[in-house]
Amino acid sequence: MHASQVMNIARFKRLPVMGILRGGDVDVIAPLVETLVGAGLETLEIAMNTPDAAAMIARAREVAGDRLMIGAGTVITTERLDAAMNAGAGFIVLPTLVADVVERARAAGLPVFPGALTPQEIHAAWLAGATMVKVFPAKFFGPEYFREVKGPFEDVELLACGGVGESNMSEFFACGADAVAFGGSVFSAALLAQRRMDEIGRKVAALVGAYHGHASTVG
Repeated sequence: MHASQVMNIARFKRLPVMGILRGGDVDVIAPLVETLVGAGLETLEIAMNTPDAAAMIARAREVAGDRLMIGAGTVITTERLDAAMNAGAGFIVLPTLVADVVERARAAGLPVFPGALTPQEIHAAWLAGATMVKVFPAKFFGPEYFREVKGPFEDVELLACGGVGESNMSEFFACGADAVAFGGSVFSAALLAQRRMDEIGRKVAALVGAYHGHASTVG
């Protein structure tokens, strides 16, 4: 694996907004990458439970170069981890904590984002070596939950995933989220199938703009 493929965490923290692509196909990747770059996004996760996910990751890396950081999501087995790493994934995301996957990703030098929801799970994921803990699904507990969790776990970095949109993103960050992710609300099956890149681009640009708007008010 080339060092240039590995996610640059400092770069991600400057624009801590991650897109999650589940669905689509290899042919959608080239126009989608150009759309996302044009909309200002810098980080994309491709879910490994998408058919041809490994080929999609490899194609995205080829098209994006260093313009997008490309990773793999839903990596809940070591088999998926191997496939993701072989395809060139630069970071690894999970919906839960799978100790073997986290350990092997860390050993390979890849940033890893295991999922958790309760304080017990969040703490366990952090102790296991999470780069950030993906709080999923965040929408059911809402932004205020992050403020509560940050009380005892002020050093734990949290990625809010599930239900984060243009209208509430600023609140998630204000309550303690360190990063946010979006997926199905933007990368819908219909938009991908119909190649409606202009619409996807507008949605992504709005989300990126929402982050910049928040960042400008806090410093």
